[in-house]
Amino acid sequence: MIVARTRAELAAAREKLTAPVVLVPTMGALHDGHRALLRRARELAGPGGAVIVSIFVNPLQFGPNEDLDTYPRTLEEDLAACDAAGADLVFAPGTREMYPQEQLIMVDPGPTGKILEGEFRPGFFHGVLTVVLKLFSLCRPDIAVFGQKDAQQLVLVRRMSADFGLGVEIEAVPTVRAADGLALSSRNKYLSATDRETAPVLHRALAAGAAAAPAGPGAVLAAARAVLDTPLPGDTVPAGASPRGDYLALVDGQSYAPVPDNDSDFRGAAVLAVAARVGTTRLIDNVVLQLSPGGTTPRDRTDQHAADD
Repeated sequence: MIVARTRAELAAAREKLTAPVVLVPTMGALHDGHRALLRRARELAGPGGAVIVSIFVNPLQFGPNEDLDTYPRTLEEDLAACDAAGADLVFAPGTREMYPQEQLIMVDPGPTGKILEGEFRPGFFHGVLTVVLKLFSLCRPDIAVFGQKDAQQLVLVRRMSADFGLGVEIEAVPTVRAADGLALSSRNKYLSATDRETAPVLHRALAAGAAAAPAGPGAVLAAARAVLDTPLPGDTVPAGASPRGDYLALVDGQSYAPVPDNDSDFRGAAVLAVAARVGTTRLIDNVVLQLSPGGTTPRDRTDQHAADD
């Protein structure tokens, strides 16, 4: 496995790779969710293709009061994980290598980037799409692999690739979860022991929404809200402890436009998404649903389960 720290090293190594070239963009602190992305990338590349992994904590997607300075950085462990997963090339640049001058031109995410995550994290998707576009330009992949957990990001990256004619196929990998349902995330390391016991309520709320799916969009949201609004029992966590929600929304899986509570005619894939703070840690999660006139069928069976690490 080759490790490139500079654009020049990346370009030299990239010239030797054979198609299909599959890119897995990450910010490091790799866990079992990332390993699922790496496994899928290796499958897509096949025996003749190549896998590139980027490891870069992108400052453009962090707000002024967010966790850029404390975000987990475990490069040596990450490189070992990439090597074990069969990656051919890892691009691990520093900030000055990625942004040798002030980034004055940013990708505008459009209306979809201004709702939900975009509303609560202004500028977040400008930073995400800008660094993804730059990685696509530098790595020149045929395919890029992203996790379904970041569902809104996935929708926006797909739209960016299509709108700019980038020719990069975007592959989604189902969310990987701990045994109790908590979606794996590098930020889970911030959770205290008590917070870790509280956090799975997010997935329980989504599961309740999915179970209520045959009754329609309104019932999906009501069932999920009921779980989130119910104080957790004191014998498990401190009495009254519960996540502080930013949003709970049912959206079109293609456009990410909200699906109205009373819309009984919507047809197609939808996403039930949640964002909340557990203690001081902000977590996001979602499940995928297939909506059809007169009823809804849950599709969260695609989620993978793995022990938290």
